[in-house]
Amino acid sequence: MIQVRLFAAAADAAGTATEDVSCDTLGALVEELQQRHGEQFAAVLDRCSVLVDGRAVTDPAESLAGAQIIDILPPFAGG
Repeated sequence: MIQVRLFAAAADAAGTATEDVSCDTLGALVEELQQRHGEQFAAVLDRCSVLVDGRAVTDPAESLAGAQIIDILPPFAGG
């Protein structure tokens, strides 16, 4: 299992800050999270950055084999 940590608007839309998933690729992870949490979450997820064990990834085919932590980070504003 991989621990997914959700931050800010992503956590609000999902109703949780962490959850465990078992997916082979980034694309499968995105699909799984969208199915679990619905359209509002999917809209937020489209704007998020994804870090796999601290490394930014964007390719849906990216393997998650051996991954331990995935962070879902919405854009932040502030100053």
